[in-house]
Amino acid sequence: MENDMSKEKMKYGAPVLVCILLIAVLLLLPTGYEDAVQYQNAERCRADVTAVDNSAIVDTGLVRSGEQRCTLVFTDGEFKGQTAVGVNMLQGSLEQDKLFEIGDKALVVISHDGENITNVTMIDHYRISWELVMAAMFVVFLVLFAGKTGLRAIFSFALTVLAIWKLLVPLYLKGFNPIWIGLAVTLLLTTMIIALVYGFDRRCAAAVSGSFLGILVTAVLGIAFTDLFKIHGAVMAYSESLLYAGFQDLNLTQIFMASIFLGSSGAVMDLSVDITSAVHEVVEKKPDIRPWEAVKSGMNVGRAAMGTMTTTLLLAYSGGYIALLMVFMAQGTPIEHILNYKYVAAEIIHTVIGSFGLVSVAPFTAMCAGLMLTKK
Repeated sequence: MENDMSKEKMKYGAPVLVCILLIAVLLLLPTGYEDAVQYQNAERCRADVTAVDNSAIVDTGLVRSGEQRCTLVFTDGEFKGQTAVGVNMLQGSLEQDKLFEIGDKALVVISHDGENITNVTMIDHYRISWELVMAAMFVVFLVLFAGKTGLRAIFSFALTVLAIWKLLVPLYLKGFNPIWIGLAVTLLLTTMIIALVYGFDRRCAAAVSGSFLGILVTAVLGIAFTDLFKIHGAVMAYSESLLYAGFQDLNLTQIFMASIFLGSSGAVMDLSVDITSAVHEVVEKKPDIRPWEAVKSGMNVGRAAMGTMTTTLLLAYSGGYIALLMVFMAQGTPIEHILNYKYVAAEIIHTVIGSFGLVSVAPFTAMCAGLMLTKK
């Protein structure tokens, strides 16, 4: 009995140790782009805005251009405590421009020649402090309400962020095939995140199998319909800037294809875990249940969950395009024209193909869980 309990604890605790090890490795892993700094002979630091001069700003209706000059006191770095005048260039874009007021904290880049400051460029408002506060609040609430499970969720969150930043993005930049790399990283994250929920047991194997089969369906359909819709990867925000920054050999279209299954993988995992847990509960209550009866129970749970999960994807993707939809309506653009625009068609692919993955993951997971969990 004690041996069984220790085995269960080991199965449940092992993913935490593996996750912590992976997090440590990824933290130490270099991206290869640490030296690709835009400002080589410059100092980045924080500064307090003590005075502003808006006399050089030109107002043209809603658009502002020109420059804002701010008196700054540097609060860290090599020039801490010194005062200088920083320049905030306005491009005439409400999306990109920012204006500073007295008392604001700014992130600045100081160009210098030894100890002499030659120029100070104001990058943006300094937001790291409040971002850390928000992150700390998230961690505290998660641990308070979910306890150890909340702590595991934090580990999975950290692992996901690091895997994207330290593995996915650098490998994409180095020209590796985005679809294969995306599938590999997604499989790694799916395995670890689900293992943190169940431990390394048959429930984990069933949920991972069902999830990844659904992700594969999403990947195949995403590739096919991206070609059929004739969507170029440059439809992704800021992607065209990569080409002008010296990465003209990148296959933006394949990166877009990979983003389809990567974006829906979280919802796929969620549904897979729900179905696996339901089947496991049924098997626990009725140990002599036949495999196909367990599969049928999983399918019934999947049908109930699919209706809300597909809407979840729709709301997640359309929420960022409210302003665009308002522009279309304000201009009286016909629906058939709206649906035919490239960037709208790209979002339709994200939503509908992601929903295909959700629909397919239900039978896949039900079948895997029904067969694996009833096996003695």
